[in-house]
Amino acid sequence: MKLLTLLSLFVTYLVTDCINIENTAGQFFSSGHTNNWAVLVCTSRFWFNYRHVANSLSVYRSVKRLGIPDSHIVLMLADDMACNHRNPKPATVFSHKNMELNVYGDDVEVDYRGYEVTVENFLRVLTGRLPPSTPRSKRLLSDDRSNILIYLTGHGGNGFLKFQDSEEISNVELADAFEQMWQKRRYNELLFIIDTCQGASMYERFYSPNIMALASSQVGEDSLSHQPDLGIGVHLMDRYTFYLLEFLEDIHPASKANMNDLFKVCPKSQCVSTPGHRTDLFQRDPGSVLITDFFGSVRKVEITTEVVNLTDPIEQVDESPANGEAREAMYSYVDQLPVSEIIHQRSEM
Repeated sequence: MKLLTLLSLFVTYLVTDCINIENTAGQFFSSGHTNNWAVLVCTSRFWFNYRHVANSLSVYRSVKRLGIPDSHIVLMLADDMACNHRNPKPATVFSHKNMELNVYGDDVEVDYRGYEVTVENFLRVLTGRLPPSTPRSKRLLSDDRSNILIYLTGHGGNGFLKFQDSEEISNVELADAFEQMWQKRRYNELLFIIDTCQGASMYERFYSPNIMALASSQVGEDSLSHQPDLGIGVHLMDRYTFYLLEFLEDIHPASKANMNDLFKVCPKSQCVSTPGHRTDLFQRDPGSVLITDFFGSVRKVEITTEVVNLTDPIEQVDESPANGEAREAMYSYVDQLPVSEIIHQRSEM
């Protein structure tokens, strides 16, 4: 009797466990995305814009820590502050005064640097309109199951963001690029964050679905810098990204923090400017969207119900002479092109 009871309990446990696995798998595949990408852009050059490079590297550090690999990050830095001759500590970029946190690290992979950071290249990365010779590391290889984080920082104004003080991208151009991405099925959901003066003006013209946007300041407001450092001689970060970094430092891959928490990351009392956000194009409730849906990583998983025996011996290929002869018979070679004869014929003509 006891044996039957134990067997029934064991069978019940197995059935319940299988149901839980199926439910978990169903939740995973119904979440809408199977991979994460990040495009992080600093658009400013020159030493006095040190903080903009630190802004981008801070977000880069956070998304890598939360699991997004370099192969899924496109990092664009308009200047190399780590190797600038004014840098008192070469190969470092700090985000906190007294040089407490080096966000440059030992394994930064910059995909576009210096004068490669242009409006044209940025738009080509988003839309996928790149030359065939462009390496994979410089491509955004996303699809319709990709959640994409796009972070921009630099100098801007009402309806535009400057690139290297020589050109600018308008909010209309950016909105049209996102629409192209949607039409070409290049994203599932998109989180847009911009830290610049009058940043909210950059998302006013968005009209594509599944986009959530955040900005460090409203139209008519400046975004202010933070953390002046006497040793380096410049401000180390902008206020909005500084508090964003502090918030992300407390996030871990299993964190339940959601987008509503992100909206409160830098109140006016700390930012001085008024951060803004836009969610009307986004289909889900921001309270149900985890921070890790964009700042973390989801890897592709294939679930099979079949039993796979990993101990089966590997079948050896028969290398008998008969097989070898048959394999050699499959190959044949074409005679060389008579280039010399063609040249002589042309010269005679």
